[in-house]
Amino acid sequence: MISSIRATIRECVAPDHRISCPRKLWARLSRELWRRGEGVHEAGAFLLGNERKGRLVVHEVVFYDDLDPHAYDSGVCILQSDAFAALWKVCRARRLTVVADVHTHPGAATQSTSDRTNPMVARRGHVAIIVPDFAKPPVNVEALGVYEYRGEHEWTTCNSRRQAVLYLGFWS
Repeated sequence: MISSIRATIRECVAPDHRISCPRKLWARLSRELWRRGEGVHEAGAFLLGNERKGRLVVHEVVFYDDLDPHAYDSGVCILQSDAFAALWKVCRARRLTVVADVHTHPGAATQSTSDRTNPMVARRGHVAIIVPDFAKPPVNVEALGVYEYRGEHEWTTCNSRRQAVLYLGFWS
């Protein structure tokens, strides 16, 4: 009953968006990215969820270093193939899919050449979110970098229409 009321209200008051993440989950994710990156190196995670009425809803987070303990050894996020096998296993077991990936950068949330040429999920429409300043609190949502993969190592920068892609709020 409560979830149907929430869904009805969300349709009325929340902005149109492709990906929805509850505010509390996003806050926990941000704090954990800051902690795992120790304020000095990148950290990242996959956002897992499912589709509901044409929107992707985030339910869980799987951190890169939980999939690959050496993911941050170089200072940037690098996952070996075994990490992806573990990720797909988690998705199957929980009946979820990868909704987006998120990782931190020092300074601004712009895509690096490595980000552009090595997408975490090389599937058309996949969304990558970059959090500035290694996710140092408080994270300014307006400063997030939001990028959609178009295939062939091409991306669309979605920062000017961030709200159409990503909703981080109570009505998620």
